[in-house]
Amino acid sequence: MKVKALFPGSFDPFTAGHLNILNRALTMFDEVVVAVGVNQDKRGFFNMDQRTAIIGEAVKGIPGVSVVCYDGLTVDICRQMGIRHIVRGVRNMIDFDNERAIADANRRLAPEIETIIIPTAQEFAHISSSAVRDIIQHKGDTSMFTVPGVKLPDVI
Repeated sequence: MKVKALFPGSFDPFTAGHLNILNRALTMFDEVVVAVGVNQDKRGFFNMDQRTAIIGEAVKGIPGVSVVCYDGLTVDICRQMGIRHIVRGVRNMIDFDNERAIADANRRLAPEIETIIIPTAQEFAHISSSAVRDIIQHKGDTSMFTVPGVKLPDVI
């Protein structure tokens, strides 16, 4: 039986740090589903189709990875897909505190689903989607923060 994990996020946009977490999750799970979600607290920079296309291009050729979109509770999509593990990445203690609170809430909602928190590799700890968006808005070079070979769509 293959063990699957869900890697949820807004991925606005998907960065080299996200890819690092995904690749490390693949050492623990047979399959990882990248779930592009709607975050009600964030105004989207890239639309859902653009984010899905960016991720699809970034993970092309990586076995065991699929990409889906969802709107709703993460535990609900896990249940719908028969997934019992959620993977989350953290860059620092602020991220960890936030992710732990979310993991605790998810455990209360769905005790059968476990959250695995993976700290990002040090060389990616400075990368955030918001920094990438800021660089894009100011027409800067995002290549050192994004996945090699993936061109971000123009949004300006």
